[in-house]
Amino acid sequence: MIRGFRGATTVKKNTEEQIVNSTKRLLEKIINENQISPEDVSHIWFTVTTDIDAAFPAKATRLIDNWQFVPVMCAQEIPVPDSLPLCIRIMLTAETNKKQEEVRHVYLNDAVSLRPDLELTKKRDTM
Repeated sequence: MIRGFRGATTVKKNTEEQIVNSTKRLLEKIINENQISPEDVSHIWFTVTTDIDAAFPAKATRLIDNWQFVPVMCAQEIPVPDSLPLCIRIMLTAETNKKQEEVRHVYLNDAVSLRPDLELTKKRDTM
């Protein structure tokens, strides 16, 4: 079955270092929580709010061993008024045997406010 694995994080500043490091941390947590191997991944979409433009978050994928062949794409979020600033979102699509309710979506830093109903967002994870 093909499933989507979601996640989001925030950065404190619009810098390449923070964007890439925060994205890598989020992506690694999604991978580990869901036991995802790169061979099972169809593609990964990364989106950013309009206040992030210092780096492509997809660059973080290339820093993870054996993930260099996974197709990635970046896009900008719709600029909804009063939305969470400095936010990076991920939609990873992969083959899995997990049931939908077994998928572990990951939200870190201020992004925990996006999905407070999910188990992994119960405890605030900070930078």
